[in-house]
Amino acid sequence: MKLTIANVERFRVHVPFTPRTRKWNEILVGGWGLIEMCKVTTDAGIVGWGETLLNYTWKKVDDAACARVVGQPLFDHLWDDSLGAGLQMALFDAAGKALETPVNRLFALPAVRAHVPVAWWSTKMSPEDLAAEAAEAAGRGYRAHKFKARPWFDVYEQVEMITAVTPDDYGLGIDWNSLLLTAAGAREVLERLDEHPRVHFMEGPVGRAQVADQRAIRARLRTPLVEHFDPALFPTWMQNESLDGFVVDIGGVSRFLQTGATCAAFNKEFWLQLVGTGLTTALALHLGSVLSHARWPSVTAMNVFESTLVNESLEPTLGFVPVPEGPGLGVTVDENALETYRVADDYEVVLPRTVLVFSTPAGVTREYASVNDLWKDCLDDATIGVQVRGTRLDVVADDGSAEFDARRAKAGRRFTGTGVAWPGLTFYPGLDT
Repeated sequence: MKLTIANVERFRVHVPFTPRTRKWNEILVGGWGLIEMCKVTTDAGIVGWGETLLNYTWKKVDDAACARVVGQPLFDHLWDDSLGAGLQMALFDAAGKALETPVNRLFALPAVRAHVPVAWWSTKMSPEDLAAEAAEAAGRGYRAHKFKARPWFDVYEQVEMITAVTPDDYGLGIDWNSLLLTAAGAREVLERLDEHPRVHFMEGPVGRAQVADQRAIRARLRTPLVEHFDPALFPTWMQNESLDGFVVDIGGVSRFLQTGATCAAFNKEFWLQLVGTGLTTALALHLGSVLSHARWPSVTAMNVFESTLVNESLEPTLGFVPVPEGPGLGVTVDENALETYRVADDYEVVLPRTVLVFSTPAGVTREYASVNDLWKDCLDDATIGVQVRGTRLDVVADDGSAEFDARRAKAGRRFTGTGVAWPGLTFYPGLDT
């Protein structure tokens, strides 16, 4: 069968966050809801769909990529990761439909599981909201939950409150994005959490390149220590036996399969982290079905959006989602949802103006106009501590008053750089899973 790509259409939608997650997501990852849809049509009328989170992707689709594939055979371009997330996804969807087979059968690997574990995802949020998220997740069939730990929240209270409202088999993955700073600083925190039966993974307590610290931490833990896969650091990690497993989150289909094979060669387990709505989740399920060591719950953050943009349910049962069996990605786009959320190509996400109020039990209170300023203080100011009990962050919304304007203006320093750097990691606002 020789099919030609007749047309590539791209348009944008803006999918709002769910009510409970909105105010927390908007602090740092507020642009995630701006999504570019990609529709590929072949000369035989077969349609494939893909999506790109424009503010969270390894590669956007550009005009040159579309021009490169139009008029070309469909099957010549499936493995080209440089096309961008949405276009490559749409090509695989169309190819599977053309062959009347699920996408995972195009990967030339045997299926190792028909049901893939999937985790609920939460950004940094108050213990109360996090517990409410966990209760909802458990009620909807999830049994794994990855969330963000930060110095401005009490991680012990977060774990305790989640535990109180979820079943015994509800496991937690905690991600610090390096904010425990050093092995010495992290020791007390990690050893206390290591004793908790619900804590199943600890991710990124120190900088990604702090191999000696990672090794020291791992030697003291029963809980797996996890970091984002980095091909440059991988040999050093293996030589030093510093990590138990990985987050695999960068690259197109070719790179995901290659990274999965690398992890398998060293018997290292991992979870796939492909952030998006239903189309991205479907692709993650297909990848997870053939990658032998993708045994840990995948993270797609689909739960933070008010719509999955697909007609089929991708909800888990006891933590596992069946791999779609239909042709292509095995899901169909919700055309009504696309029209509801469609926006102009020049649409920009406008985030609310807030004041962030950080407080400690010792009576310290500081206000910030930007989470980046708070983040920087957590790196630079030892008085904040890496994970102090009783810390709290509250969000004050803009009420339109002059008093709010003055309060926000007084709230402090403006973040002016492109990233806040500290040993082993550079943080770029928006890339925060």
